[in-house]
Amino acid sequence: MAALDTPVQRQRGGKVAPGMTNRNPAPEADLSPWQLARILPARGRIMGLDVGTKTIGVAVSDERRQVATPLELIRRTKFKIDAVRMVDIVRERAVVAVVIGLPVNMDGTEGPRCQSIRQFRQNLAEHLDLPMLFWDERWSTAAVQRHMIDADLSRKRRAELVDKAAASYILEGALDAMNRPPPIWERDTAPDDPKDAG
Repeated sequence: MAALDTPVQRQRGGKVAPGMTNRNPAPEADLSPWQLARILPARGRIMGLDVGTKTIGVAVSDERRQVATPLELIRRTKFKIDAVRMVDIVRERAVVAVVIGLPVNMDGTEGPRCQSIRQFRQNLAEHLDLPMLFWDERWSTAAVQRHMIDADLSRKRRAELVDKAAASYILEGALDAMNRPPPIWERDTAPDDPKDAG
């Protein structure tokens, strides 16, 4: 398979800061976790997003991409205002990629909410020139809510924390996949490792 053309692998002209753009779309988000892992630098944080109609839960990984941590909750206003905060987080945390939760239906199909999230990604790509990965979030909110109920958190406290925690749950799932060996079909299509070249 040909090497993926990504911002990590190419240089852009002009004065746009690394990882930021208002002109060029980011790579398509339909990457597998193993494809994303291959194109990223050895170290660098990943940002996870749980996108709702009223809020955006944000989580970030450590530089080695082993652990996901809830970061903050963005109260949605106008998209450009929300995007400014996400760009700020990318700069502050030296983020190299973004994982976005995709609300797939329980039967595996995509409905209007998925279309909305895909459009969100396209809009975000006008502000961030970073690789993006969609991650199935079907069980994220339910799992986080069960954990909070088990921890005996009040309903009000759960409402305050659930979106940030869901973003962390989504990101953690993607990190786990990226850190596992790829399935056989991914290995078959992986580009040759330069270290193996004679």
